[in-house]
Amino acid sequence: MALLPWQKGVIIKTEDCSPSTRRFWIQIPELDRFDFKPGQFVTLDLPIHEKPNKRWRSYSIASWPDGSNVFELVIVKVENGLGTTYLFNEGHVGTELTLRGALGVFTLPEELDKELLLICTGTGIAPFRSMVHHLANHHLAFNKVHLIFGARTQADLLYYDELKALEARLPGFHYHPTLSRETWSGRKGYVHPVYQEICASHPPAHFYLCGWKNMIDEAITTIKGMGYDRKSIHQEIYG
Repeated sequence: MALLPWQKGVIIKTEDCSPSTRRFWIQIPELDRFDFKPGQFVTLDLPIHEKPNKRWRSYSIASWPDGSNVFELVIVKVENGLGTTYLFNEGHVGTELTLRGALGVFTLPEELDKELLLICTGTGIAPFRSMVHHLANHHLAFNKVHLIFGARTQADLLYYDELKALEARLPGFHYHPTLSRETWSGRKGYVHPVYQEICASHPPAHFYLCGWKNMIDEAITTIKGMGYDRKSIHQEIYG
């Protein structure tokens, strides 16, 4: 399969959504529409190193296919991270970016007859936001979808109001935010007890994991220990 060509993107809008997280809207002027599958990512070639493979950074697309040539990324600033430091310091409206995409196979299953457990931490919510809006926009029939989002504090709950509103209007979609370092009216703790509780009766399910490696490693071990086959687990590691 031939590699997709590099293209020019232009940042047309930015918005801070937490103390360390920023949304970037990017337009590809040479295209009338940017097509991708929910869950896919783009790779940016940033001017941060002489060697190409040390300049590349990949980010899941946080928006959904809407027929336009604009897409959204949500990015957390990594301490001493060359890529995110460049984007936060130099990624202003009008900044041009070199990018390739969309790429990746972390996408919805062809058959939506099993329950979907979308388990994430931090900006790992990006591909799942794309997926659930795609389901809603296209009125796709699906079994239950559980979005389990682990964050430290309420300030870190990306897209909280939006996802609560989507839960209220999309039958079968359930949003489960849980906080590890703050007491609030919702769930407290890590993501693992949440999906264990949901799957206590062992329903047929697909598990999608996106976030930091430690969370994913523990989730894989836990899900397999619950009796699910490794083939039912799909992952996208950040960092």
